Amino acid sequence: MKILTMGVEEEFVLVDRSSRAAVGRAPRVIAAAAEVLGEQVQKEFFNAQVETTSRPTASCRDLREELVWLRGVVTEAARTENCLPVASGTSVIPPEAPLTVTDTDRYQRMARRFATRFSPVDGLVCGCHLHVGTLDRDRALALSRRMAPWLPVLQALMSNSPFARRRDTGFDSWRSVEYASWPTVGPAPDLDEAGYLSHVAELVRTGTLMDRRMLYWHARPSEHVPTLEIRVGDANADVGTVVMLAALVRALATVLLAEEAEGRPVPRVPLRRLLLAHELAAWHGLSGYGIDPCTGRERPAVDLVEGLLRRTRPALDAAGDTERVLRQWDRLQTHGGGATRQRTAFRRHGRLTDVVDSLARLTVAS
Repeated sequence: MKILTMGVEEEFVLVDRSSRAAVGRAPRVIAAAAEVLGEQVQKEFFNAQVETTSRPTASCRDLREELVWLRGVVTEAARTENCLPVASGTSVIPPEAPLTVTDTDRYQRMARRFATRFSPVDGLVCGCHLHVGTLDRDRALALSRRMAPWLPVLQALMSNSPFARRRDTGFDSWRSVEYASWPTVGPAPDLDEAGYLSHVAELVRTGTLMDRRMLYWHARPSEHVPTLEIRVGDANADVGTVVMLAALVRALATVLLAEEAEGRPVPRVPLRRLLLAHELAAWHGLSGYGIDPCTGRERPAVDLVEGLLRRTRPALDAAGDTERVLRQWDRLQTHGGGATRQRTAFRRHGRLTDVVDSLARLTVAS
């Protein structure tokens, strides 16, 4: 099997060291971090967010080391501004004043045109986007079609945003709910390359999107690198979980691309079923039920992950990732995923500041 490359984009919320609330200090933090990271640290929509991008690699070990390094540099840059980077899908403690939109022409135009889609008080969301490549647009679209039924399982694994507005939302991934207010967020339509170009051009022409970079499907061909980008995951504090998910996405892509090359038929999943699967993943994460991508029946989310592991085992073996992935899966079953860990931290003393502190510690832990 050909070993594909992996890449990760991580978004972090900056929180004040004292209040633990989100704070708009990203411009100075990014400027300091960029002295070391260059273009691997970037701006995001709000001035309380920082994004890092890893370089493409075929090695899980190298990916983990780079993610730890990127987080460490951002943490040091944030320290000088009396704040901390936290990897969580939502801001646990909302800002004490409305957040400001990053001062770039593109983000300012987005803020004006889509003002009803977000709130500067509690609309901040942070994702972890996983890339697999190298793929031209046609192969990326073919892979997206085949991967769609499995994306709710990946979403459940990465759920890490139960708190928002100073309360437990009842969801494991509240980010998924907030983010869905933006245009095109959801399952990708079934398109070939010509259909993709025509469809996206029409979305831009009609004003649904401002540009092609605003395409927010759950899986999309990247506009800046030759990859398929998976966008269903919350930002995760545990770097081991991030690496595990990157390995799983790479392994699933490897298996499905082989089936595409063999001409096997593409599984057709009704959109209603797919939307329900994503809704259950957002609600319950790993702790409840999800939708089996093959049968359409409800099954425990843990069983669905086991099915994904079986599905990807040949590619995990070929890449040498099996032991790492299974070891991390054992940890998640023992300690819980991100949402469970956040709730556990809160239950100790009933303080949201404890949740932020636990996230901050785990974000920079090596």
